[in-house]
Amino acid sequence: MSTNGVAAILHREALLREVMLEVEPYQALALQTRCVAVSGMSDPQTTRAALAAGIERIGRQIAAAKRFAGADVRLVVLPEYFLTGFPMQESAASWAARAALAPDGREYEALGSVARDTGVFLAGNAYELDPHFPGLHFQTSFVIEPAGKVILRYRRLISLFSPSPYDVWDRYIARYGIESIFPVADTELGRLAAIASEEILYPEIARALALRGAEVFVHSTSELASPLVTPKNVAKQARAIENLAYIVSANTAGIEGIAIPGASADAASKVVDYRGLVLAEAGHGESMAALAEIDVAGLRRYRRRPGMGNLLSRQPLALWRAALADQEVQPRNSLLDEHGEPLSPTHAFYSERQIRVIDALAAAGLI
Repeated sequence: MSTNGVAAILHREALLREVMLEVEPYQALALQTRCVAVSGMSDPQTTRAALAAGIERIGRQIAAAKRFAGADVRLVVLPEYFLTGFPMQESAASWAARAALAPDGREYEALGSVARDTGVFLAGNAYELDPHFPGLHFQTSFVIEPAGKVILRYRRLISLFSPSPYDVWDRYIARYGIESIFPVADTELGRLAAIASEEILYPEIARALALRGAEVFVHSTSELASPLVTPKNVAKQARAIENLAYIVSANTAGIEGIAIPGASADAASKVVDYRGLVLAEAGHGESMAALAEIDVAGLRRYRRRPGMGNLLSRQPLALWRAALADQEVQPRNSLLDEHGEPLSPTHAFYSERQIRVIDALAAAGLI
């Protein structure tokens, strides 16, 4: 090899080392905290007071966790719909008025204050309003930087009981553009992306984010936990392995205020590394046990290492495009009328739509 060739390789290796080492290891906490459901609260003032109290309580928990675990706790992930629980029989419009957050509203302002006061990147999930889609709400996973600003908003794409951007696709893309669908935030902690709840079961979502550079997935969930192996816990490790990425997954510590047994969605918050190893996991109840070190420099070295385990580098994406290009299972634009205006669905809309999709798959001989 020529002298110039050797020099080029050494220069490249030096640049790679610089990139790898620019993120210092830090601790990430999947905070397993209880959820107080607002479904039964009819008074808007009572509901908003409950949201404020929930944010204040979580702020105290994060501050206490940092005092106990150390100042290098820099990323905290909260559970799915941690402030409100989920709608029971409410329509989308009713739930939006009762429990959804305004993007520039007081709840986000209060959460920004928690991030500032505790010096963490704060990730979570909430139902969110959008002035361009009246009568609807979107389940939104967010990341707030320590300065208090929201730096990432990911709106859940697949949901059995809530509107999604896919339901108003044409109007949504016209408003926000295709780059809004799979956002990745490039931060001092590495490149962060969000996966919402059961979307961990859909490998395409994690892969789309990884191919946009995501290194750490924040996963807000509220799921049934069990001593037995569960689909979501299998999926967390699988998504980490497939995408060579960390997953910080926060489950609720039970849900208060609804008829579902309170401890059903409790336990199993965890941190999974890019090899699929569970680094830390919480038992039942409110807990800071799901706390582990994130080594983005190590992840970057691993991603640049040739070999069978480097799955990201071995993806024949054109094959998947060819296989899936003409397939559509759940239809787009289900919540747009003939004029392209948003429709506000009833609670029954989602189950009726799913039945139609199943019937169509059966008629086509696919199931």
